[in-house]
Amino acid sequence: MSKITDEFKEFIGRGNVVDLAVGFIIGTAFGAIVKSLVDDVIMPPIGLALGKVDFANLFAVLKEGDTPPPYNTVAAAKEAGAVTLNYGLFINSIITFLIIALAVFMIVKVINNMQRKKEAPPAAPTTKDCPFCFTAIPIKAVRCPNCTSELSKS
Repeated sequence: MSKITDEFKEFIGRGNVVDLAVGFIIGTAFGAIVKSLVDDVIMPPIGLALGKVDFANLFAVLKEGDTPPPYNTVAAAKEAGAVTLNYGLFINSIITFLIIALAVFMIVKVINNMQRKKEAPPAAPTTKDCPFCFTAIPIKAVRCPNCTSELSKS
């Protein structure tokens, strides 16, 4: 049992687990911010432009509840016991997902560009193979030092 405990302590002690936990917490908070951005900032002007449509309350009644329709909001329909298809909330979720996906894409792109800049460009070759004996020779050689073949100037 102590071997498992030691392995677990080593696992938890690694920076990767802490980084993962921090990333998860920040990602959750970022998701909440983006959801608020979509629900409270982006969708109201779009709904206003489309004729005062509240996307959060776009739904279709699949089965009426105890009280007869009309149901003006999703909450009113649920309170009446109606079964609804909430496509407006689904549209909000799709827009939220697209914004988060775009943000993650941009972050990954920046990180990849930073890593590419750190890498040195590949060095120019200093040798070539002799086409006759296939040994490595200096790139500027005009005659192979091994087989003494004359090389073309290419």
